[in-house]
Amino acid sequence: MSEETTRRKADHIRIALNRDVQSRTVSSGFGDLSFIHKALPEIDRKDVDLSTKVFGHKFAAPLIAGAITGGTPEAEKINATIAEAVEELGLGMGVGSQRAAIDDKRLEKTFAITRKKAPTAFLIANIGGIQLANGYGLKEAKKALEMIEADALAIHLNALQETAQPEGQTNFQGVLERLSQIADKLDKPVIAKETGAGISFEEAKKLEDAGVKGVDVSGVGGTSFAAVEYYRAKTGDNSYRNGLGAMFWDWGIPTAASIVEVSQSVKIPIIASGGVRNGVDVAKGLTLGASLASLSQPILQSAIKGKEETCRTLSLMLDELRNVMFLVGASSAGQLRRTPIVITGKTSEWLRVRGFNLENYAQR
Repeated sequence: MSEETTRRKADHIRIALNRDVQSRTVSSGFGDLSFIHKALPEIDRKDVDLSTKVFGHKFAAPLIAGAITGGTPEAEKINATIAEAVEELGLGMGVGSQRAAIDDKRLEKTFAITRKKAPTAFLIANIGGIQLANGYGLKEAKKALEMIEADALAIHLNALQETAQPEGQTNFQGVLERLSQIADKLDKPVIAKETGAGISFEEAKKLEDAGVKGVDVSGVGGTSFAAVEYYRAKTGDNSYRNGLGAMFWDWGIPTAASIVEVSQSVKIPIIASGGVRNGVDVAKGLTLGASLASLSQPILQSAIKGKEETCRTLSLMLDELRNVMFLVGASSAGQLRRTPIVITGKTSEWLRVRGFNLENYAQR
């Protein structure tokens, strides 16, 4: 099983780097959001404070490198590079699913390298919700945390990906109950994380009631794992799964809409992810109600080039975020979350149909 999982991880890296697996017909919704420019910001740009405290940890800025990989030699190098970058910049990162290393101790080093390279950064361990339905429990959750000396555990929910994956598992019965049991027993926060299809307000409420301490919405608009599995099935000459991946390429809730749905229904921290590509997107996610923003694809593209390129990518995003905050007169992350923003287009249509009042966002 670990060899199969390792091959799959290698496939994911190769496809993400060499194929266009971004959303095709559905956007993240960030393009439907507009800040109200302040000609008189009345602050000094150099005094803008990006720091924030979430999950009891102080971040230099509200940005983390999202879960990407682990379980292969190439993944170890990628994780090491990202860890060095987030340590230097005072940010955080998540690792990819640790299933391979839980099943095969020899692969632990591909994940454990993150804590060695980032002794003080906020690290998020990762196991799959589908594994909870297939026997994983508190023991495996603790093992994932201990493997990287993590500050939190993400339990990823990838029902869409599993349907398109040639070797996918689709029995999600009992996942919420098992997740609740783990959240109740762990002394570290559990974060429920989607993987590109978004989270609705109905599901967010269930997750909060189950005891999770954070929600990573990971909506439509960035990397599509249905697309990734489309290419895997195509390479393996699996026309049936190939067809499913193509049909459900853009399935899910756009990121901006998902952030609003979740932020108006729960009181726990939200991570904005899914098509976050620059500092302006980060600012928009925070203004809609997120506490942190996360991105993966741009970081993967940078990490294969080395630490300096990864730091450059992240630093540029932070400078873009600082610029937005200056231009709307927000000197802190807290003030940014109270900044007016206008929601139009398909995002506005989605949220109005779903019963959300959007006027408050523009009249703060």
